[in-house]
Amino acid sequence: MSSKLISFLKNFSYTFTSNIISLVISTLIVVVIPKLIGVEMYGYWQLYIFYSSYVGFMHFGWNDGIYLRYGGKEYGDLKREQFFSQFYMLLGSQMVIGTVLYIVSLALDFGPDRRFILQMTAVCLVLNNVRGMLTFILQATNRFKEYAKITILDRLLYVLFIVGFLFLNLRDYRYMIGADLLGKGLSLAYAMWVSREIVLLKLSRFQWTLKETWNNISAGIMLMLSSIASMLIIGIVRFGIEQGWSVGVFGKVSLTLSISNLFMTFINAIGLILFPLLRRTDESRYKDLYLTMRSLLMPILLGVLVLYHPIRVVLSSWLPQYTDSLLYMAILFPISVYEGKMSLLIITYLNTMRKERQMLLINLVTLAVSLTTTVVTTYVLGNLVAAILTIPVLLALRSILAEVYLTKKLGISVLKDIVIELAMSALFILSGWYFQNAYTLWIYGGAYVIYLLCKRRSILSQLKQLRNGV
Repeated sequence: MSSKLISFLKNFSYTFTSNIISLVISTLIVVVIPKLIGVEMYGYWQLYIFYSSYVGFMHFGWNDGIYLRYGGKEYGDLKREQFFSQFYMLLGSQMVIGTVLYIVSLALDFGPDRRFILQMTAVCLVLNNVRGMLTFILQATNRFKEYAKITILDRLLYVLFIVGFLFLNLRDYRYMIGADLLGKGLSLAYAMWVSREIVLLKLSRFQWTLKETWNNISAGIMLMLSSIASMLIIGIVRFGIEQGWSVGVFGKVSLTLSISNLFMTFINAIGLILFPLLRRTDESRYKDLYLTMRSLLMPILLGVLVLYHPIRVVLSSWLPQYTDSLLYMAILFPISVYEGKMSLLIITYLNTMRKERQMLLINLVTLAVSLTTTVVTTYVLGNLVAAILTIPVLLALRSILAEVYLTKKLGISVLKDIVIELAMSALFILSGWYFQNAYTLWIYGGAYVIYLLCKRRSILSQLKQLRNGV
């Protein structure tokens, strides 16, 4: 095997370990907590997770710019005083923004539960974004072992605190939020120790590196805006559901989304490693590497859909109060296909090729469609099923637009594969929704076997190329 493949597999082992632990913990949280804290409490907990998922945008692309500008560099080559100053400038800015959000929550009448959630979101904002700079630096400089340890510590502390609270019979969503913040805070402290060469310096070495700040923000702002638009594609639909129906319904839909997104943990692990690897790879090899990764990834993503029926049967028995919402898994499960491809391949390639503006445009177009369909399905029609159905449709649209643009730049065409994948996803949704029994497994499973037989030569060929270093 080539040295790059060996390095890739070594780094993947670190991130795989951290992500498999995160996956196990996430799975336990997703399937156990709803059973113990009740539908409404779970709904408020999901509301906090929903709000806190947007706090990363309050650094205005600062962290993203560092990731893009220094991706592929060696950690030892970084200028210590420069990153020391950047870290504490970011810390100060996030504390100011967090304080403003906290004051706003006190000034406006959100109700006691939403006020508390906003206040804790303000705390999460500071912890998450400051830690984010350090983890982005570690990822960009290929220090995946340290990054993995931080991720593992965060999730382990999170689940330990939750178990402790549940053991003490403290089954309020506020304690769940507290567990999340404690995990983030303590893992931030550990991240600072891991990065002590650039964080724990004497105050006299601090400099107002405003030009560096501007360079990082200007480099990362497009990626950040693109990420905002990307999250709002689904976020607007979820907000429409939260406004149009009860917090209990919002929690049930969120549970189904969480289950559908569990597999993304593995995909994100590979995507983190692929970016610095591509930055060190000659551009002439981008096309071959893309075809190899795509040919191996898509059969895996489409194969995940086979797990739908067994998962739904188990969860229906375990969470009978959520049985009605688990029917929506038939609609939402295919999002892993399109989000997986976006996260691992398309976004990684566009970031490497510095096509943030183009990705932003694609996300904005999809966001406009999301806003329109949400207004129609939630406010005009008041149809929950139609609102949920727009989620995989929107993500498929974004994925197709982005991949068509990317493959045109790479000088390849995958339109035939895109059509086949659309047909497979549509077959899965239709069979899952209308049969809601083992027939779904047999219908989609049969189609998947035919798909593998048709693609077997391509898969074997790409595996051979991968062993030879692409």
